[in-house]
Amino acid sequence: MASDGGRKQFWKRSGAKVPGSIQHVYGAQHPPFDPLLHGTLIKPGSKPPTTPVKLKKVSTFQEFESNTSDAWDLGDDDDELLAIAAENLNTEVVMETAHKVIQNHSKLQEQHKFQEEHLQEEKQEEFAQLSSVACGDNRLVKSVSEGHTSSSLDNASENSSMQRSQSLPQTSILPLTSGTAEFSTSVTPALTEREASRLDKFKQLLAGPNTDLDELRKLSWSGIPKRVRPIAWKLLSGYLPANVDRRESTLQRKRKEYFAFVEQYYDSRNDENHQDTYRQIHIDIPRMSPEVLRLQPKVTEIFERILFIWAIRHPASGYVQGINDLVTPFFVVFICEYIEEEEVENFDVSSLPEEVLQNIEADSYWCMSKLLDGIQDNYTFAQPGIQKKVRMLEELVSRIDEQVHRHLDQHEVKYLQFAFRWMNNLLMREVPLRCTIRLWDTYQSEPEGFSHFHLYVCAAFLVRWRKEILEEKDFQAM
Repeated sequence: MASDGGRKQFWKRSGAKVPGSIQHVYGAQHPPFDPLLHGTLIKPGSKPPTTPVKLKKVSTFQEFESNTSDAWDLGDDDDELLAIAAENLNTEVVMETAHKVIQNHSKLQEQHKFQEEHLQEEKQEEFAQLSSVACGDNRLVKSVSEGHTSSSLDNASENSSMQRSQSLPQTSILPLTSGTAEFSTSVTPALTEREASRLDKFKQLLAGPNTDLDELRKLSWSGIPKRVRPIAWKLLSGYLPANVDRRESTLQRKRKEYFAFVEQYYDSRNDENHQDTYRQIHIDIPRMSPEVLRLQPKVTEIFERILFIWAIRHPASGYVQGINDLVTPFFVVFICEYIEEEEVENFDVSSLPEEVLQNIEADSYWCMSKLLDGIQDNYTFAQPGIQKKVRMLEELVSRIDEQVHRHLDQHEVKYLQFAFRWMNNLLMREVPLRCTIRLWDTYQSEPEGFSHFHLYVCAAFLVRWRKEILEEKDFQAM
């Protein structure tokens, strides 16, 4: 059994660490810290609250395990106490006490059940308000209790809940055949107190007639709750206006415009001057992520249209390998208005109504176009934007971690050899899709997130795994 001194030392050492703190990234959006300009922020003689007095060794999991593995061991003293307690037990007292416990437990269960029903009603009203806020129109959400009532009264064809999507015109109300997971009370218990608080902040911000985009960016930097991510992304990308009254007309106009492009250009995909572009798109789509989603014929069809129309309308760059990956996050986020994000890879996209799929397709096209407007030089001839960003990454790493930079240089590892894909695919091939979506929450909240802030994320990758990099002596392994 580990000594008490060992445990006290471990918890004392670990207790000062507070995870989740957010600090400004100086050199990205904020200027470097200048003691002369920011002198008023530091009082003379004051002790910074977050700076430790001396450097402390980082605790490893093995050390944690060795110091706490005996936390539940019973000693001899415990056994003696249990034996004494057993000798002093009286059968009548035990039975009487047990009877009282059962009665109290029954009362508590009834009280808990009443509170649960009351809480469920409040949550249903809350999610109904959220849906109307997120839509910017009068979208309806049928509660779970109403759904059960209607199922006992109506015929089988009227059983599915009706919901107005924020991406649909006011005149159309489509059934969500995949369920109302976004607003179902079944997911409510999974929300932590912090998550519920953050969701409430987003709801309040989106409830006004004009959304404060600066405030939305501040909130979004630390991540966007799944339930409001679709409308938040559309606002942050500049696709939707901040004014609520203008959103519905903007959506209708932009969707009609996109499908006018499809009608005008898509039939030319087999023409001689467009055959190579379409063939390359057709080859690249099976390489996308997630793996199961990309193999569905309906998804392939949607992505082919989006990429081909973008290539035709941007002849300066045309289609370049890597652009196909940039559609995926938007497509997944917008489709998750109707399904659980965890299930998106196995979801049958063709089961959604055709009008919903058309709206998701048009919204994905325009949001991807907004993203590419800021990094289009990454995909023009010779891709000068990527080469410039790789050089900037090299300079940045040489300043923040000279040892790693010198190690790469000594082994003749060029930044372009490993960082080209980081810039071309925005790290989508390096991290899971859910991490990419979370990362894009922050990218879209930064003024130049996809072009400038992305460099600091790439540099953070190298610094994070510096130990592994420095241990490698072989070119191929590095």
